[in-house]
Amino acid sequence: MTTKTTRAARYKRHQRVRTQLKGTPNKPRLCVFRSLSHIYAQVIDDTKGHTLVAASSLDPDTKAQMDGKSKSGQAEITGTAIAKRALSQGITEIAFDRGGYKYHGRVKALAEAARQGGLKF
Repeated sequence: MTTKTTRAARYKRHQRVRTQLKGTPNKPRLCVFRSLSHIYAQVIDDTKGHTLVAASSLDPDTKAQMDGKSKSGQAEITGTAIAKRALSQGITEIAFDRGGYKYHGRVKALAEAARQGGLKF
């Protein structure tokens, strides 16, 4: 019997979600990746395989706002940044890809901030 690692289980969940979720030019996919200390978000057009917009907690633009914030606070700032960048590219509606993570904590904070920033899921 084989044992699953947490990462392998997340990867399997992500693949299961991705079979039904595709990013199109009209409704691209907002993909979230969360590491132990940072969070990353990309808006992807799967038909071309291109990243249209990206933001993370490591961005130099938002680095000054990140100081002293919790990880959830950093996720909110990242969600606001991705929404602002997507709206500047003319993207208003997206498909949310939580990346195999639970819709809880940092992933939820990023999604709610992106919604408040003007993106429609």
